[in-house]
Amino acid sequence: MKKMLFLGLLIVLLPALLLAQEKVEAPVWNVGDKWFFDREGPMEVIGRDAQWYSVKFSGGIFPKGASGIAIFERPTLNAKYMLEGDRRKEYSGLRKKILNFPLSPGKQWKDLYQTDEMDKGLMKAVEHQQAFRVLGWEEVQVRAGKFKAIKLEYKIETSTRIAVGWSPLGESKAWYWYSPEVRNFVKSQYDKGYCEAILEEKGSRENWELVSFELRK
Repeated sequence: MKKMLFLGLLIVLLPALLLAQEKVEAPVWNVGDKWFFDREGPMEVIGRDAQWYSVKFSGGIFPKGASGIAIFERPTLNAKYMLEGDRRKEYSGLRKKILNFPLSPGKQWKDLYQTDEMDKGLMKAVEHQQAFRVLGWEEVQVRAGKFKAIKLEYKIETSTRIAVGWSPLGESKAWYWYSPEVRNFVKSQYDKGYCEAILEEKGSRENWELVSFELRK
């Protein structure tokens, strides 16, 4: 009887136990951690306190051509601020929530980014509806090595404002692979025709992968 009760309890609890094992919590970054990518980056942790990480970056998960110092929230790794001199400015751009811990297969979330862009001499209001989805685990090979990584799908739907509302401009998709061992992304892949701006030359992206990394204890 006791054995049957134990087996029944195990059957009930097993899905929850497996789910807990799949859940990925936010990594602990240390000052001096660095990640080098073939087309984007590098990223380097240059400061931290109880709430935030300060990270020097070039490109990567941020808009094309962007560089500077980003402030990440420790529990989620959402990008909250950008430094402008000694001042923090709230970051509201693309992919501010792409690292939205904890991560687990099936998790989904959304974000919205609105901005103004120049198109043929005219300033236009542009809206980016962003959808994120955790697809599951994969083993990926990059120049830095072979890693078990959790795969995220990123979908962006871009529209521009017209007199009667918003007019859709198109949809783009990209995929990112995050490795708990590396404590960061190890690879990105952009769909054919991917674009995150009105003008293709400003919004197109190229795939990148991790070349090397250094983690401090």
